[in-house]
Amino acid sequence: MSTKRTTTLAIANQKGGVAKTTTVASIGAALVELGHKVLIVDLDPQACLTFSLGIDPEDLELSVHHVLTKGLDATEVIIETEEGIDLLPATIELARAEADLLTRTGREHVIRGVVDDLAEKGDEWDYDWILLDCPPSLGVLTVAALTAADGVLIPLQCETLSHRGVGQLLDTVHDVRRFTNKGLAVWGVLPTLYDGRTNHSRTVLETISETYDLEVIEPPIPKTIKFAEAPAAGRSILATSRSSKGAKAYREVAANLVTRAGRG
Repeated sequence: MSTKRTTTLAIANQKGGVAKTTTVASIGAALVELGHKVLIVDLDPQACLTFSLGIDPEDLELSVHHVLTKGLDATEVIIETEEGIDLLPATIELARAEADLLTRTGREHVIRGVVDDLAEKGDEWDYDWILLDCPPSLGVLTVAALTAADGVLIPLQCETLSHRGVGQLLDTVHDVRRFTNKGLAVWGVLPTLYDGRTNHSRTVLETISETYDLEVIEPPIPKTIKFAEAPAAGRSILATSRSSKGAKAYREVAANLVTRAGRG
């Protein structure tokens, strides 16, 4: 059995359009560049993370759906991507998982079970990091991800009203702490789609940190067309535009998360 401690981080925000999937892929790639072994788990039925890493969900016979609802061993489904990140992919079938799991006893622990099983399999499946890309909702899959996680990172678009859902997410985190995972920590808010030329972006950022008393993870991720180009290439921005401001920002964020996790 492995003695290495895996850091499991849920990336969650039930509001869409906050660059959540981009954040998971980019942080995963940056952590691999730093020499860490990384697994990312696509928990969104839209399978955007899977697609953005060059894998067509429609070509997959097996996915995370089979692991969570059929009891299939995750090691039979995990794919190594071109960037050296391991991926537990999603397909549209995952939309059924929510309904399938609703009637299950212990459904909140289904992802934690997968994480624990991998930890017991020895070096090949011994990850430094497991990043969970949560769906844009506060349903069963998000609660299961939070139950499995050491911490939660909240990507937040720096625009008016973008943080109205943060309070609901924090309420869910509070419930998870009470009932299924008392060790869950909120690592902070990651500002995304940030336009440093406007006072508005900074004001939104100050408002969120004051309102919810949350740490702001630095640096903010800038708004750039380079992010839109990366998924079409089936790679992260760290591969498609290595020296761009966006790639540099995610590298810094990843280094800060390593420090936060005590892996520096």
